[in-house]
Amino acid sequence: MMKFLLSKSNLLLAILLFLGLSFYAQNKKEIPVLCYHAIQNVNVNDSKNKKTYSVTPEAFAHQMKALAENGYKTISPDELYNYLTKNEPLPKKPIMITFDDGKVEQYNIAVKEMNKYHFKGVFFIMTVAIGKPGYMSTTQIKTLANEDHTIGSHTWDHHKISEYGAKDWKLQLVKPKKLLEKITNKPVNYFAYPYGVWNQKTADSLKCNGFKLAFCVYGKGDPKRPLFTIRRMIVPSTFTSTNLIDGIKRTFKN
Repeated sequence: MMKFLLSKSNLLLAILLFLGLSFYAQNKKEIPVLCYHAIQNVNVNDSKNKKTYSVTPEAFAHQMKALAENGYKTISPDELYNYLTKNEPLPKKPIMITFDDGKVEQYNIAVKEMNKYHFKGVFFIMTVAIGKPGYMSTTQIKTLANEDHTIGSHTWDHHKISEYGAKDWKLQLVKPKKLLEKITNKPVNYFAYPYGVWNQKTADSLKCNGFKLAFCVYGKGDPKRPLFTIRRMIVPSTFTSTNLIDGIKRTFKN
């Protein structure tokens, strides 16, 4: 009986702690978070989807230069978490640069541009694609982690979370986390929702499986789950450097 009461007490303490962190986090200033996918050339005949989720190498280079010239400093998810939950200080103009899916040009092109300005990125890896043509290898992922970039999870195969069945939770959330931790030899505490769409069940499952933060796209964060509904702004192919800076100010007003 004593063991049961102690366990119940610990559970209650954990719930109260989480509610306290959530209340604290929802009242913090929103930090800009950018979302990139493909770094590749785009032409007028390409699909709307490709135009939305692609940025040319030239545009990406100009955008990184513009961020640096406007005084932005990149932060890691660890720093964001500590700011949201412990009020630890951030640079004057903090920003997070994130990449979804694990495409190889993020390693070959994006990182080289970011290195010019001492920027660090967050790479959300879709583990089914690791080592396949057009995607990063285990060695490249490990190299990013060793160079102080952050590796996060983006599920196994980008399956919509609204379609998860009972067997999908372990396949899409638990196994990818463990695989990335094995590759990097570091904890994987951060998650990006496929298609940027979340639901309460997934957010709560992420929390229970050791994730600290989860990132969606646009929309409004859930005041009850602010740590698991952090907004990102997709950078489309149509953005110039000026569009990017204006978009950051417009999207993250506070």
